[in-house]
Amino acid sequence: MASNRHLGRIVALQTLYEFEFRTQAEDPNVDADEILARNLERYETAIEDTGFVKDLVAGVVKEQETLDAKIQPIAPEWPIEQIARIDRAVLRLGLYELLYRGDKVPPKVAINEAVELAKAFGSDNSSKFINGVLGTAYRTLVEEKPDNAGAKV
Repeated sequence: MASNRHLGRIVALQTLYEFEFRTQAEDPNVDADEILARNLERYETAIEDTGFVKDLVAGVVKEQETLDAKIQPIAPEWPIEQIARIDRAVLRLGLYELLYRGDKVPPKVAINEAVELAKAFGSDNSSKFINGVLGTAYRTLVEEKPDNAGAKV
């Protein structure tokens, strides 16, 4: 199951990218579920854990404002709307996994997967940017969370 999660993340990224593009173009028929269903159909024999992909897309769409609000102070030189659309989608996906799926996806895996997506789909500097932002997010938002400060016995 884990072996095809990388492909699942690619499908999630494609879906999120198209969803944002069509939303910003004010497409009245934009529907994340429809886009995801179409994208998953192309890989129906390769992706066994479609629930994982659906959870990623639904979670990122639902938490987009929260994710953007957490990204902004980490990358203050780059207002969220000035970050390349593909990099924004990768950041949201990676941060969503870090913040909401830590029980299922180890932080290093979430960051590494986001960096690999940035290498494959972003510009020459995307992977370094994604790695820096998500590394900082991990240190400031995950490691330093009050419930991680120390175990209560």
